[in-house]
Amino acid sequence: MPESYITDAMRGAIGTETERRVSYPVSASDIRRWALAVYYPELPPREYIDEDYAAQQPSGGIIAPQEFNPFAWLVAKRIWPEVLPDRLNLDRIEIILGVPGPGLKSGFNGSNEAEYGVPMRPGDVITGVARLAGYSERSGRFGLMLFTTIEDTWTNQNNETVKRYRNTLIRY
Repeated sequence: MPESYITDAMRGAIGTETERRVSYPVSASDIRRWALAVYYPELPPREYIDEDYAAQQPSGGIIAPQEFNPFAWLVAKRIWPEVLPDRLNLDRIEIILGVPGPGLKSGFNGSNEAEYGVPMRPGDVITGVARLAGYSERSGRFGLMLFTTIEDTWTNQNNETVKRYRNTLIRY
């Protein structure tokens, strides 16, 4: 078992952007459809679907549910690195960053966490910027495990944070 999978090149890539995408303007219809799908078979809260009702609430108008994803269907602009590797390649992140990966053969999703800022509203254009947030390691029953965390920050056209999402991949 190696002493560490984390190389100096990998450490040096921490903080580097791995992907950037820009949404089309969010529409009230997008929000309504998302809310109807998420809350089905119940009706969603009225502030997600009823413009007159929402205008009288503290939000001042229709807002999207926190888990709304403006990139779910189409993306207006996606900026990928020069190399777009196979999504199933476990060294995908390192390939994107231009550093040698650890070459591990197994992996799975370790965790997801989100923190929310201002709500998304009709007319918002959301920019998502994903960055390598860090690496860590731990011994497990399959040997040394590499934890890779990507942080994806979404901001609106006013540069207000809408969502910060952290995903950790475990490889061994």
